[in-house]
Amino acid sequence: MWLLIAFIAVPIIEISLFIQVGGAIGTWPTIGIVVLTAILGTYLVRAQGRLAIGNLQRSFSQLDDPTEPLAHGAMVLISGVLLLTPGFFTDALGFALLVPAIRSAVFHYLRKRVRVQSFTMGAAGARREYRPMQDDDVIEGEFYEVDPSKRPTHRPSGWTKH
Repeated sequence: MWLLIAFIAVPIIEISLFIQVGGAIGTWPTIGIVVLTAILGTYLVRAQGRLAIGNLQRSFSQLDDPTEPLAHGAMVLISGVLLLTPGFFTDALGFALLVPAIRSAVFHYLRKRVRVQSFTMGAAGARREYRPMQDDDVIEGEFYEVDPSKRPTHRPSGWTKH
């Protein structure tokens, strides 16, 4: 139901803001502001997106919970969509989601209201740390290479080496 309300309310808000701003400053300045916010928003989304990806990679490398960096990345993506959508209301929401403090507040608000079930692999909650290979980790063995026989009944396809 909330999604239906949003799909009805947002265009009505945008149209009324276009009429108000266009009546106050004119058509061309209004269009210029919309184009300028799209360009500025694209630049800011790229910068914040790089930071979000860096934070996500850092959480993976340190084996931390990636939930918050993933949420920040998703909010930056949503922000980009909102900023590329023409309109003042969507631009205001998009620029707001680019502020890390607002993204954190939204994340913590949603975290309290969303229940996520998780699972772990391996020992329950145990972290595996990298350690260099030692002599007792090596298993001795012998091997020989088996060459599969070619089937002469088909021609080479060009996609494989025959």
